[in-house]
Amino acid sequence: MAHAQPVVKRTARAILLDGYDLIVIKRTKPGRPPYWITPGGGVEPEDATVLDALHREVSEELGAEITDVVPAFVDTVPHVPEPGDGCPPGLKVQHFFVCRLLSMDPSLRHGPEVEAPCGTYEIVRLPFTPEGLDSVDLVPLSLRSYLTRNIPGIHTLLARDLV
Repeated sequence: MAHAQPVVKRTARAILLDGYDLIVIKRTKPGRPPYWITPGGGVEPEDATVLDALHREVSEELGAEITDVVPAFVDTVPHVPEPGDGCPPGLKVQHFFVCRLLSMDPSLRHGPEVEAPCGTYEIVRLPFTPEGLDSVDLVPLSLRSYLTRNIPGIHTLLARDLV
């Protein structure tokens, strides 16, 4: 039996809904076409849990608070280290959570994305519809596929009888 690659990185990402809008970040890096991502990032040693990482990342990247956090799915992908990453090659497990926006004040953003950005981070509201999702290059592809197939189901994850 072959040994599985080790999990070397874990991330927490928000499928963040505000009514019928999905809050995403348009990332523009030098020399690359823009792409859109959900708010979130790596679980750090100071994070007691993946949920703590999610709340910290949403605060850093959006100046936001979230509520009604419900696990949606995990995505396991190869981790290719970037310079300064500090992680060896292996697997990255991305934890995606559906949640509601409680408040957002972009002037409260902080952390490495704000203090030492590589390119730009623009907060974008997308209609949470197939057309809205198709209008941008939302990554990873597994997330875009999951969201497009499950828009009604994702809304029911935030139904009052579940949260």
